[in-house]
Amino acid sequence: MSSSPHILIVDDEPDIRHLLQEILQDEGYSVAIAEDAAAARAQRRQQRPDLILLDIWMPDVDGITLLKEWGEQEPLTQPVIIMSGHGTVETAVEATRLGAFDYIEKPLSLAKLLLTVRHALEHYHLQRENQGLRQAVHTLDEPIGRSQRMQKLRQQAQQLAQHDTPALLSGEAGSGRQLFARYIHQHSPRRDAAFVHLDLSLVGEELPGRLFGSEQNGTLHYGLLDEAQGGTLYINDICRLSAEHQQALLQLLQQASFYRQGSETPVSCDVRIIAATREALEQQVVQGHFNHDLFYQLNVIKLAIPALREHSEDVLDLVAYYCDHYVETEKLPYRSFTTAALNRLRQYEWPGNVRELKNLVQRLLILGQAQQIELTEVEEALAQQARAVSAASNAYTLPLRQAREQFEYDYFAHLLRRYQGSVHKVAQHAEVERTHLYRKLRALGLDAKEFG
Repeated sequence: MSSSPHILIVDDEPDIRHLLQEILQDEGYSVAIAEDAAAARAQRRQQRPDLILLDIWMPDVDGITLLKEWGEQEPLTQPVIIMSGHGTVETAVEATRLGAFDYIEKPLSLAKLLLTVRHALEHYHLQRENQGLRQAVHTLDEPIGRSQRMQKLRQQAQQLAQHDTPALLSGEAGSGRQLFARYIHQHSPRRDAAFVHLDLSLVGEELPGRLFGSEQNGTLHYGLLDEAQGGTLYINDICRLSAEHQQALLQLLQQASFYRQGSETPVSCDVRIIAATREALEQQVVQGHFNHDLFYQLNVIKLAIPALREHSEDVLDLVAYYCDHYVETEKLPYRSFTTAALNRLRQYEWPGNVRELKNLVQRLLILGQAQQIELTEVEEALAQQARAVSAASNAYTLPLRQAREQFEYDYFAHLLRRYQGSVHKVAQHAEVERTHLYRKLRALGLDAKEFG
C-alpha cells in the first residue's frame, strides 16, 4: 500500500527525466516517466497521477496541445506544472488559460521546482478536502455515544483501521454505517488519501463508467476507483451490485486491478474497499443472489452497527449534539428539552435510527416557539414523522407523476416552514431559479405568505 502522491514527468530529454525522477523519489513521491505524448497518454491510462510535470517541446505533440486534449476529455482534477526552456509570455498565458497550475522555465531550479510541486499538491489536497466537506457537509468526526456498546464498537473500528483487508459493515438504514466507514478511514494509514463514497441505491446503468472509468475513441475518463487510489472506496448497499459487477469487484480484490469500460488493458489499483449492507448477505449467497467468493473476500472483518434502539442510553448525547449542531451551523434558536420530553425520546423505538433522531431535532428547533420543548410537542413531532413515513410508503402505490407531485409538495412545504415563507431562501436551498420556484409553488397550490 502506498498513499504517497503519484507524479508523472513528461519530458523528451532523458537526463532531465531521470534526474527529476530520482530527486522526487528521494522526496518520497511515487514517480512515472514518459518521453513523449504517446507515452504520457499510456501512463495516464495506467494510473491517474496526482500531479504532472509537462514539457512543452516534444517530438510528437507539444505539451500545450496535450494539456488542451486532457482538459477537453474532462475537467483537470490534478495540477499540471509546465516546464520550458524556450517559452514566451504568450505560451505561459495560454498554459494558464488551459488549466496549468504553474509555469517554470528551464534550466530548472530544483529548489523552486520542489517548492512548486509541494504547493501544487497542497492546493490539490485542499481542494479535494473542501469537495469532500461539501459532499459530507457537517458530518461527525466520530460516532457519538458513551454506552459500553458504542465504546467497544469504536475500539473495534480503530483496530480494524490498522489492517488493510476489505471490511463489511452491516446495519439498518440510518444507523451510521457511512460514519463508521469514515471513522475507519480517518484512523488508517490511508487517512491522507481520498475517501470516496459510492451509493449503489443512487446509480443505475451509468455504474460501470462511474466506478471503473472508460476509454472510448481515444478519450479517457477516470472513475471512482482512480479517484480513490491510495485511499478508501466505501460502497453502500453492496447487495444491489449486479452479478456482472460483483465479478468485476471480485477481480479487483483478488488481482488488485480492474478494466475500464471499453478497454482490455488492466489498470493497477491500490484501494481499500469498505462495503456496507442492510441485508443479510449470507442469505443472499444461499439464495444465489450474491457471489459467494466475493462475500468471503469482503467478510474477512465484519462490523455490526447496532440500531439506535439497541443502545438507547446514547439518545440523550445524540439529542444534545444535534441541538448544538443546528444552533451553530444553521443559526437556529437554542431550545432545551424538559425531562419528560427527553425520557420520551429515550423510550422511543427510532425505526429510522440516528438519521430519524437528527431530522426530529431539526424539526423541533425550526417549528417551535417556546424556549423549552415539552412532552406534548415531542409527541406531535413523532406523530407527524410517522404520518410522513406512512405517506412515503403509500407513494409507492401511486403513478410516477402523482408520487412526484406529492414529494414536491411535502418538500417545498417543509422548506417554506423552515425559512418562514422566504422564497429567496427556499430557492437558494433547493438550488432552483426563483422565477421557476414561483411557478412550481403555484402549480402545487402552495402560498408562501401562509408560512410567513
